[in-house]
Parts: sequence; structure tokens; C-alpha cells
Amino acid sequence: MKLNLIHYFSILLISISACSQVKSLNNSNDNFQLIVPELDIPWGFTFLPDNSILITEKEGDLILFKDGIKTNISGKPEIEVRGQGGLMDLELHPDYKNNGWIYFSYASSKGGGNGCNTAIMRAKITNNKLTNKELLYKATPNSTKGQHFGSRIVFDNKGYLYFSIGERGERDINPQDITRDGGKIYRLNDDGSIPQDNPFYNTPNANKAIYSYGHRNPQGMKIHPDSGDLWTHEHGPKGGDEINIIKAGFNYGWPVITYGKNYSGTSITDNTSLPGMEQPLHYWVPSIAPSGMAFISSDIYGNWKGSLLVGSLKFNYVDKCTLKNNKIIKEERLLDGFGRVRSIEQGPDGYIYVGIENLGIVKLLPKK
Repeated sequence: MKLNLIHYFSILLISISACSQVKSLNNSNDNFQLIVPELDIPWGFTFLPDNSILITEKEGDLILFKDGIKTNISGKPEIEVRGQGGLMDLELHPDYKNNGWIYFSYASSKGGGNGCNTAIMRAKITNNKLTNKELLYKATPNSTKGQHFGSRIVFDNKGYLYFSIGERGERDINPQDITRDGGKIYRLNDDGSIPQDNPFYNTPNANKAIYSYGHRNPQGMKIHPDSGDLWTHEHGPKGGDEINIIKAGFNYGWPVITYGKNYSGTSITDNTSLPGMEQPLHYWVPSIAPSGMAFISSDIYGNWKGSLLVGSLKFNYVDKCTLKNNKIIKEERLLDGFGRVRSIEQGPDGYIYVGIENLGIVKLLPKK
């Protein structure tokens, strides 16, 4: 069933600035098709080779959607649903057709202490049940706090596994300390071992899995389809959401530098830049609360090819970012007022699919 956004949903018109230069334009003529209905918080999803869709619900369900039917996958590890944490992202191994590995992130209470922290597991699916489960990484220490779990997963073109873990609400402890988990991007081999060329592999007392640090809460991560670079975005506090291109061993500044403020409006720091800390490729003031990320690399959407898509939890739209020389020169709101955008993927058919809270997964159709 093909629906028109104008006819079936009211358009939420929001005037919002991005950085201080770029205005976000409204697009009110988006057509879409509801593909997977009745989902609550579709934190992540991915397409299997038979065109079925594997979906995570934050509250803990792992769903296989095939031929219009949802099937709950059993055999999941114990998942703690706490604040922003639960069952989160998932990704297929690059050679999934031959080895069957899926990778997913979740909040786990495994280990000492109260509370939980982000874990990365891989497993296979046999007869709608997870099998061959292997815990690849478990962040420590556990925390009773409910914020900033991360957590996105991608493989790069060389087969390395990257994932993000937020600073778990411990901004003055975790993100700048490379001996601690939290506020980091990590890199592993596909079996969970640590690559010996990781930037801190030979640094005494450092966490050898860390690839970059100084992050707050990265909930978007993708490999650029042309350059192969690792792009992320992360939540700032009140203002200061960022897009970054991740480089091995680099410090992205949180909370020593930021374009944001405390939620109360008070200052976190007077510094927006300092030597030895990376500037964001782009930032938002006010915050849009970004989640989900995808590049348009297919020809289906005409001159939108090459654009970056970022979901907004706060303002309920997809932000289409026009790129030029790795700079965002224009922003345009898609699916505006549709709901909290949690996840975005380009499907194997070249279409863009968007996971929207309290609705489901929709396919964005090109303009006629």
C-alpha cells in the first residue's frame, strides 16, 4: 500500500539551525511504503540474503520478518533493559552467505557489580533460534545508570569489526581515559581478537581494543561507500551533536571541548577547540538527537545520490545532508513529523528503509 505523507500525517514544521550556517529545509512531498508494521523501538535492522529482515526491538525481541510474517528468534542471551539500554544494533558478517554469523549489541549485567554495560555477541540462527553464541566484548564496569550505551556496529572493507560504546553518563571519568571503557569507538577482528595494529595495542595499561576516544554517545556509524572511511555521529548534551570521520588513535574531545551546554543551560567548558583534539565535520545547535545513519549510493533517488541520511529522535524526521568535499552544504527534512527516527539502512535493492518508533519500517520512495 503506497501512502502519501501529506494525506495521512500532519507535517511538523520545525525551524532548526544546523551549525550556525546551514538551514534545514522542509520536504513535504515524500512518498513511502510501510514494510514492517507495528514495531515499538526498532533499534536496528539488516537484510538477509533471501530479502527477509532481521530486526532488534530495544525491549529485547529479535524479529525475523519474512513474507509478511514476524517470527521471534529464541535463544537470546540475558538482556537487561535499563534506560536507553536493551537489545540494540545488529550487523551481518561480510561473508554471511557462507558462515552465517550475525553480530549484535545489547546491555548485559554479566560481570561484577550492579547494573550493566554494553556487550557485543556473535551467533548463528538455526531453526529460528540463536546458536553458536560467542561473547566477543563486554564493557566494564557495570553501571546502574541508564544512559549512553552507544551502540552501532559496522564492518569495514577489510573485514574489521567496529562498534561504539557511550560514556555511560560518566563524562568526567571515561571518555578521556584510554584505560577505561566508555566514550570510545572499538575495533576487533571478526572473531573478537584484537588487531595488533590497533593504535593503543602497545600502550601500557591501555585498552587495546580502543580505536578512538573522547566520544559522548555515538548512535550512528557507517562506512563511506566511496572513500571507505568510518563516519559516525554522536549525541551532544544541549546542542553539540556531532558528525565525525574516525581516525585511528584520535581524540574527539568530549567533554574537554564541545559546542553544547548542560541541559540546565550552564556551561560545560569555554573551549570548542584545543590542540590535539579533533573538530567535528559538522555539528548541530540545537541538538536533533541523532540516531541511525546511511549513505545513498544507489541511482534510485536521482541527484540525492551521495547524500548522507541522519535520523532525528527529537524532531521526528530524516535529515538529508548534501555533501561536498566532506562538508555538509545543505540539509533537508524527509518524512517530517512521522515519528522518532531510530534506524536507517539502504537495502540491497537500493531503496532507503527507515525504522520509526511506534510505527515500523518504511521504504522511502523516490519523487516522480
